[in-house]
Amino acid sequence: MKDIVNEIGLAHREVGADGETRTILIRRRYHAEVKDVWDAITTADRIARWFSPVTGDLREGGHYQIQGNAGGEILTCEPPRHLKLTWVFGGGTSEVEVRLAEDGDATLLELRHTAAVPPEMWDEYGPGAVGLGWDLALLGLVLHLRTGKSVSDPDGFGRTPEGAAFIAASGRAWGEAHRAAGATEEQATAAAERTIAFYTP
Repeated sequence: MKDIVNEIGLAHREVGADGETRTILIRRRYHAEVKDVWDAITTADRIARWFSPVTGDLREGGHYQIQGNAGGEILTCEPPRHLKLTWVFGGGTSEVEVRLAEDGDATLLELRHTAAVPPEMWDEYGPGAVGLGWDLALLGLVLHLRTGKSVSDPDGFGRTPEGAAFIAASGRAWGEAHRAAGATEEQATAAAERTIAFYTP
């Protein structure tokens, strides 16, 4: 359990705001070549192994649909370094951008998710509402890149003691990023705990 929870500390998190537009950013290293990471995040067969099955025309200008999750349009696809797409989920449209770069013998991945968030929702859940979901997804990517195998039952992970510990650590890490972006201790802590409760079955 400790090894999985320790993955939280290997990522850098930032929170940005411009009016109602909110941005969460995650940056972390993967011990794999850029081309391998790129293939894992852009090839339907491999996306299904660490995230969820995806269908569609996976090229610039094409549309995609992730099973049980978001869909949208691929706005930019510049192999093997830059991917940008719309993220349509729950009636809202946001934007996800991923950049890859060499970092010594590893790959530095930077994921930025930008959305217009109603103030009441932001006050309720803060950045963890989106950030925690990406932490879970990127954990799947870590495990896939390490083993080459499929991550078994990613949806059931949160129902395990290991998953619950990871979710709690992620939620609190996003609370820290929220405080660093200007939220009060009380606001950041309350939002983080509500998000953890939402993600924990």
